[in-house]
Amino acid sequence: MKNTILSNFRVNSSLNFISKILIFVVLVFVLDICVGSCLRYFYFRQQNGFLFRTTYAIENTRADLLIFGSSKANHQYSPEIFGNKMGLSYYNAGRDGCSIFYHYAVLKSVLKRYTPKVIILDISRDFEKSQASYDRLSILLPYYKDHPEMRTIIEMKSPYEKFKLVSKIYPFNSLLFSIIAGNSDMNKNRYTDNDGYVPLTKIWNGKLSVINEPINYKLDSNKILIYESFIEDCLKAGVRLFVVSSPDFVKYNYQEKSNIVAEQLAKKHNIKFLNYSNNSVFLNNSKYFADGSHLNDYGAKIFSRLIVNDIEKDSA
Repeated sequence: MKNTILSNFRVNSSLNFISKILIFVVLVFVLDICVGSCLRYFYFRQQNGFLFRTTYAIENTRADLLIFGSSKANHQYSPEIFGNKMGLSYYNAGRDGCSIFYHYAVLKSVLKRYTPKVIILDISRDFEKSQASYDRLSILLPYYKDHPEMRTIIEMKSPYEKFKLVSKIYPFNSLLFSIIAGNSDMNKNRYTDNDGYVPLTKIWNGKLSVINEPINYKLDSNKILIYESFIEDCLKAGVRLFVVSSPDFVKYNYQEKSNIVAEQLAKKHNIKFLNYSNNSVFLNNSKYFADGSHLNDYGAKIFSRLIVNDIEKDSA
């Protein structure tokens, strides 16, 4: 009798334990859905800021001319110059700190919706091997669900991304404060932009840097393949693509190796490569820069006029 009572007690204890685990799992699942859905709602209702600009580039813009690239793209291509001189509608899809992986993912979503007339891709040491470039793909996690065309790129972040994305919270788990800011009025003043272009107003007073020896870094074969895919997709869609290496306030006494690869592949596909990395117009004028790597709004207008002239010459 004692053995039977003990056995029943153990069975009941085990069932209670399993029931508690199941209830806990269900609660976590429900909480994940509720919190994730709430974060998604507030993420996509933003009307300003850098998260909104990414969404607008992926889902809304139908501009004739698009700018792609990292911070140089975002701050150095003046929309009024392109609009006034070329008569094309403009949107700047650049985003600070992002690599060719991000640019290509956004391009794929754009081309799924419509075909721009002209695309400018700004590159700067874009083929450097860096784990940070893969980690930064987290920026695109909120778009994984609704944009299947981007999934293979997003999944490059890690081998476990598909499994992590079962969670509804995961795509937004590092964006809480950005989402709050993006839904508040203070963000309108913090992140003013003009069709995606974010002007810099400072004037650089530093001295010209001179680099004599090549910077030693490993090239990332994935980035090179994605760059070539970017070119090929533009060509297939009938987009006029221009690849640009924009200026720094730095004199390079050598050819930067990412630029070499980018130019070779551009020439292979008969794409115009515009190299302004050592252009004397900018090397002789620190007042055109906001810092050692980025043009200010005044310099951006001068640079944009030069790019427009190059595009018009190519059309002649």
